[in-house]
Amino acid sequence: MRFEDPAADFVPAVERVFGAEPRVLDGARAVLVGDVKLQLEAGERELWLIETRGVLEQRLGMVEVHDDIESALLEAKDRLGDVLH
Repeated sequence: MRFEDPAADFVPAVERVFGAEPRVLDGARAVLVGDVKLQLEAGERELWLIETRGVLEQRLGMVEVHDDIESALLEAKDRLGDVLH
């Protein structure tokens, strides 16, 4: 039997795609890159983009995770655009 876990490569993939070491939150299912939290949900099938400002959070959108977490992160980075700068 073979198990695949898209979250297993989540933190290293975030570092590769965003070019910065993320702050790991919630047992490696969520990371903080600047003021944006990237959070895996729904059995690692959804990548939520959440803007954080102090204790307030605003969900900016969601990217579906298919087979490759890095592809989802590239789409997320593209969607975030100016929010990261």
